[in-house]
Formats: sequence, structure tokens, C-alpha cells
Amino acid sequence: MIEAPQLPSSPTNPPPATATTMPWLPPPPLISGENAAAYDDMLARISGTLKPADILEEIWVRDVVDLVWDAFRLRRLKAHLLAAAAHEGMAKLIGPLLDWDFTDQIARRWAVGDEDAVQTVEATLAAAGLTMDAVMARTLGLKIHEIERIDRMAMAAEARRNAILREIERHRASFARTLRRAVEDVEDADFKVVAAQETAREEAA
Repeated sequence: MIEAPQLPSSPTNPPPATATTMPWLPPPPLISGENAAAYDDMLARISGTLKPADILEEIWVRDVVDLVWDAFRLRRLKAHLLAAAAHEGMAKLIGPLLDWDFTDQIARRWAVGDEDAVQTVEATLAAAGLTMDAVMARTLGLKIHEIERIDRMAMAAEARRNAILREIERHRASFARTLRRAVEDVEDADFKVVAAQETAREEAA
């Protein structure tokens, strides 16, 4: 099973006491192999840090969690994409060093751990002064367009996350201003009442 990154515990970010803190929201957008408990853990931790004050903030917190999860997922899948395509990079790299008619076959056998193919590949790379970094560099070159798209998607998720966090800040600032005005109105009203009472007592005296 694919494990998602775990957030560390801290005094301001304690481990969750329960799984999902907002059960009325839709199910988490998980794909096959992802850890639902890890998602719930992230939701509880981020919710505990941001402490949503109303339903709007709860929805925004869920959006933030989904976008953070998306960014983690995309980075993880990018690594898996390179790993899954490594045999293609291997074939392109050793092609000029071996007989092209057998390169693809050797690369595929190497990818599944065939001992003879592994020895052939290692000996070929060593003779050319190359390492697995060269293999992955060649693989990156083959998949560069997919990698760039994944990076753009991750950056877009992070930008949307940051926009939501700014929206929460504006929402709280607006609420604070409204609350401050309400308090000032109440204080002004109380002052007027007290002043009127003082004036009445002075006139009566």
C-alpha cells in the first residue's frame, strides 16, 4: 500500500484524537492504494492548527487538506513514473553500447530483476563509466513533458492552497472588524445611558 507523508507531532499540532473531524463533508478524494487513515490524520492536524470558526472555514480547511494531499500525491507519482519508465531510459542509454536488436529485451529483463540481465547492464555501465544517475537522467529526458505537466499541476495546487489560506485570513480579519464595531456600538450605547443617568441625578440634586 502506498503511504502518504506523515505530519510530525508538536505541542501546537497534536496527534488526532479521532479520525475525521468534519464527517458531513464528502468522502476524501483518495485513489487506489492511498491510506485513508493518513488522510484523516492530516485533516485532523491541519484542522487543529487552523481551528475553523464556522462552516465556511471548515469547508476551506477541507479544501486546503485536499490540495496539500494532491501536491504530495503528484510528487509521489512523479517519482513512481520515473521508476516505472527506468527500463526505457536504460534501453536508450545502453543501446549505443550493445547490440540494438537486444537492448529492449535486456532492459525489460533488467527491470524485473533477471540476474543475467542485471549483470550485463552493470558491466556495460561500469565499462562506460556510467551509473544509475545516468539511467535516470536519460529516463527524465524521455518523460520530461509528463514531468513538467506534473510539476505545473503541483504548483497550481499549492497556489490554490495559498489562496484559500489568504481567504481565511481575510475572512477572520473581516469578522474581527465587524465584532470590534459591534463592541464599540455597545460601549457607546452604554456610555450614553450612563451619561444620561448621571445628568438626571445631577438635575434631581
